[in-house]
Amino acid sequence: MPSHGSLTKAGKVRNQTPKIPAKPRKNLTPRRRNIRNYKRRVLYASSQTASPAEA
Repeated sequence: MPSHGSLTKAGKVRNQTPKIPAKPRKNLTPRRRNIRNYKRRVLYASSQTASPAEA
């Protein structure tokens, strides 16, 4: 099966581009944000609303 171009040229453009350092993140990663939202909505909210209903 023929390939698109020779394999000797694979990765040529990526290796030629200069490496730019990553910028520091301003926001939380989605995983951490979802965990924080879950804790706020489910864990903390349920503990606040459950205590007056039980008493």
